Amino acid sequence: MKHISVAALATLSLVLAPSLAAAQSVNVTRSILPTLPYTVIYPEGMVASGGGGDPLTINHPKAPLQCDLTVVPVEDTGWTAEAALGALDDAEVAASWSEIMPGFALGNKGTTPYQDATALIYDGSSPESSMGVPLTVVHTETVSNGRGYVLDCLYATAEAAQARPIVDFIIANFATRSDAGCCIGAEVAPEEETAPAQ
Repeated sequence: MKHISVAALATLSLVLAPSLAAAQSVNVTRSILPTLPYTVIYPEGMVASGGGGDPLTINHPKAPLQCDLTVVPVEDTGWTAEAALGALDDAEVAASWSEIMPGFALGNKGTTPYQDATALIYDGSSPESSMGVPLTVVHTETVSNGRGYVLDCLYATAEAAQARPIVDFIIANFATRSDAGCCIGAEVAPEEETAPAQ
């Protein structure tokens, strides 16, 4: 259930822009389709493409960071992140990523909150990739109202210190409904008081 556009990621710069890590504004992309509701909140420097019935991709034009959201119908409405974690086959996960990330090794796994649901989460990395640099993926998935949501974020492993907090922000602020608010894990800057005109 992953749709990662590694070729698009390969065209990105190998150095994260300092503005990416210090982003102060966010973009909000909401599905307008009642049959595919979601809200994705991400730093202002990132750009969204796709959506509707197609996967939604957000990436940064000057950094090796990309997230792909896929929504698919599911029949297992009793799915839970906890049960999925218990049934996770490490070898199967590694094999599924090895085509684009040879030598893939599973890292941490567990559950994590979206705004309105609990998701299975795991990360992993590889010493090489189809784009010629070590990559890390953070995979999350959940089921809500008969729909499966998969959010995969991929970034250059060397840039993890700057990229992972952004990925964590995107995951924490994702919602399986289109009316979610903003923002978990961020502080709103106080408005500056302006002196009255004299």
